[in-house]
Amino acid sequence: MRSAESKKSRKADAVRRAVRGERASERIDARDSGERAFLVGLDVRGRSRNNAKRSLTANAQASRDAATSVSAGVKAPSIPEFSAQESLDELRTLATSAGALVIGEVLQKRDRLDPATLIGGGKLEEIKGAAAAGDADLILFDHDLSPSQQRNIERILHTRVIDRTQLILDIFARHAKTREGQLQVELAQLEYMLPRLAGRGVEMSQLGGGIGTRGPGETQLETDRRKIYRRIRHVKEQIENVRRIRAQQRQRRESVPVATVALVGYTNAGKSTLFNALTRAEVLASSQMFATLDPTIRGTELPSRRKVLLSDTVGFIRNLPHTLVSAFRATLEEVQRAALVLHVSDAGSPLTAEQDAQVELVLKELEAEQKPRLHVMNKIDVLEAKQREALRDDERTVHVSAAKGVGITTLLERIDQLLAEDPVTRIRLSIPQKEGKVLAMLAARSRIYSRDYRDGVVELEAEAPASVVRRVQEFVVKSNS
Repeated sequence: MRSAESKKSRKADAVRRAVRGERASERIDARDSGERAFLVGLDVRGRSRNNAKRSLTANAQASRDAATSVSAGVKAPSIPEFSAQESLDELRTLATSAGALVIGEVLQKRDRLDPATLIGGGKLEEIKGAAAAGDADLILFDHDLSPSQQRNIERILHTRVIDRTQLILDIFARHAKTREGQLQVELAQLEYMLPRLAGRGVEMSQLGGGIGTRGPGETQLETDRRKIYRRIRHVKEQIENVRRIRAQQRQRRESVPVATVALVGYTNAGKSTLFNALTRAEVLASSQMFATLDPTIRGTELPSRRKVLLSDTVGFIRNLPHTLVSAFRATLEEVQRAALVLHVSDAGSPLTAEQDAQVELVLKELEAEQKPRLHVMNKIDVLEAKQREALRDDERTVHVSAAKGVGITTLLERIDQLLAEDPVTRIRLSIPQKEGKVLAMLAARSRIYSRDYRDGVVELEAEAPASVVRRVQEFVVKSNS
């Protein structure tokens, strides 16, 4: 009997595979590649948005206007939000970055949100059938779910349900390599998990205690909450230690006149590729979202021979979970203390203006929106020739291709112009030839315009940073600012 039922079940599975046009070998490969995910998007008709498509040039102009308005302290012009379909497309990219195989998706349009299930019971039944047909392991919602909504949806779908914030937290957990990054992600996960403990099953309401006790003891839910609170305190203490060490390192750096330049931007805008192009470092540059979590600081030299430190930071994203912003505050302090912020945008994306608007929101939350800023439009190599010819650099915008090395020299010159730290001065010097160390230091740290040798003395005209001028002050003949 069991054999017949098993045989019948296997036959039914084969029929379902044939209907979907899948071979057994393809299914095995798909399972090996990751969990099978079904995506659910939400389009609330009442929300304000502009779904009209714009050209890349118009997008770039809108983002430049927004950045200029913020730097000038003027109210930024209205920028269209992500449409529901664009947001769902981004969720698909996030799911792929998390290692999931997307087997289907649906976009639900509603006049208002359902307080119990977000999208309504009828649509959930439809999703249940579609997810079962695709053997989905989990359902991903492109929206934040309250604890009660998540429980209600799981009760109907009988499948694991994950909202957008939990997906982003999972990607962060996968990509965090250093102990500091792992601590920051753990803190965000714990704070996300805490309000979602209640009602997770019968085991959460089991009572401790027993014969001989005066009361029933605390519930399992209270025990778990207490453990999480204790762990949160411990992780916060460790992160505070990290912050203290970073402050000490920053204090030592600031004792030397070396400016810090922070790279910020939407995730996958090419910040790490640009960082590598500017510093010749070899940090991971990947097309996956949030490939960079652990901060990296490297030094580079500007055309004036001044030294600067570049800081690569975690990418921002639409509706970046507040718990993540708080947890990564120790890392993002580099942005707050930077002398100049390089806002890197993807020039090839049709959503440049929307992405830049989200970066502005995070910078505002970090209280860094008034920092001196240079807008770097990256990935111009993916544009068509006519679009590239139409691009024009200005005082606050530079167009580059970090992958191809295009525009990097211009970018370094613009950074040099905008930095006020360790200002450059034109000087004339008369240095005895025996002062070999001084001459070598000037050759390495300044621009030399003329050099004459007379009676054992070298007469130089050079342009040098103030920190160098102080070290050769005794040899200065004439100084022209």
